[in-house]
Parts: sequence; C-alpha cells; structure tokens
Amino acid sequence: MKKVAIVTGASSGMGQELVKMIDQLFNNIDEIWIIARRRDYLENLRREINKNTVIICEDITDHGFADRFAKMLRQEKPNVKILVNAAGYGIYGEFADNATEVESGMIDTNCTALTTITSIVLPYMQARSRIINFASSAAFMPQPQFAVYAATKAYVLSFSRGLNAELNPKGIYVTAVCPGPVATEFFTIAESGQSKKAWFKDMLMADAGEVAKQALEDSINRKEVSVYGKSMKAFRVMTKLLPHSMLIKIYAKISSKNN
Repeated sequence: MKKVAIVTGASSGMGQELVKMIDQLFNNIDEIWIIARRRDYLENLRREINKNTVIICEDITDHGFADRFAKMLRQEKPNVKILVNAAGYGIYGEFADNATEVESGMIDTNCTALTTITSIVLPYMQARSRIINFASSAAFMPQPQFAVYAATKAYVLSFSRGLNAELNPKGIYVTAVCPGPVATEFFTIAESGQSKKAWFKDMLMADAGEVAKQALEDSINRKEVSVYGKSMKAFRVMTKLLPHSMLIKIYAKISSKNN
C-alpha cells in the first residue's frame, strides 16, 4: 500500500512550501497529491519536487468535488500519512459592504471543504499519521473588518483541537496552525476591491517558508497548536488574559486610525 501525503491549497503560499518540505524530509512518503485550482502552478510545482506527484486540479468547494475525491480514494486505497488543509482565503472589510457570496464563500472554503476533506480522508489514515489544518491568529478573538474570516478560523482551531483529542488514542495527531500575517497572495485577495487596507500586515509580516517549517516541526512534535513568532505568541496570551470586549474596542480604534 503506497504511502501518500495530500495537500490542499498547494499552488502557492504555505501549502506550496509544505509540499516542498514533505518532498525533502519524508522518505517514507511515496507520493504527494497536490490540490488547487490553478493547473499551471501545480505543474510548475511538480517539476520542482522529486517524489511522484498527482495533480488534482479542482475547486474544493465545487459541487461534486467531494464525490470525485472520495471515488479516487476508494480506487487508490492509499495509506495517507499526512493531510494538509492549507486552502483558504479571507476578505478584509466591513461585513455589510462585502458581497454575500464572498462572505459565504469563506465559510465554504475555510470550514465546509476542510471538514469534508478531513472526513473523506480519515478512513485511509493509520497510526503515526498527522493532519495539519491552517487556522490563523485571527482565531484567537473576534475581529472587526475580518468578522467572517476570524469566525471561520476559530472554527478550524476548535475543530482541530477536538479532533486531536479524539484521534490521539489512535496515534493520529492534529495540529492547528495559527500564524499572523504571512507574505503570500493572501492580502492581494483579502484587500481586493477594498479602499481600506489591513493596518497590521506590514508590521507583523512573516515568511511563508518559516511559518511552514514551524508548522511541520510542531506537527512532528505532536503539538495541538502551532503559533509562529514572538508577537503572535504574545497576542495569543493576551487574548486569554484580557476580555475580548476590551480587545475588540482597541482593535477597532487602531483600525479606524490607520484607514
């Protein structure tokens, strides 16, 4: 039975970085399945790695994707050693100003698709396997101008921690990755069509490769949550110690001054 790693959101950012790291570091992985919408990006990535690679050029929110993916798994019957749910996006701005399909699309991608893929893949995972779910530091508290995005990532964090507790006795480990702003395409999409810009991004921007490296190390060390950088670790502690109502007011005030 071939041992497989599956990575969604593999065409760019931290998903792409993790594909490269899995290729280099995991000798026991026979094949990497890379999932994203942009075939040319996936083809370029395949040329960069040494392991056998299966390109799955699909929109994970597309109607029928889950059935097609489940059928593929039934046919291949792989031993999935690593599942990385890196696909996701956010849109910055007032909830009332954003299109309904944009807001619901975040839920579809960040929550529904992630949950569905995990459910479909889980029967093919055995002991000493791992799941890496990309949440965000936005999961630590509600955020004005990022209300739906922060809510979806809070879901990912809670789901991952609960699932980790369920699967630990079976030797399957789940890590929720909660980075702050990362130098990827995220903010190009997040700020598209917006006159307001995310005030915090330039101050706190992290390197995608370093965040992915930390995520993989924390997963190997069976950590429940992976937080990169001193500033985000301090932010997490602050959201535990101070009332969210107070932090939301401070966040909103700083945001209004910077836009």
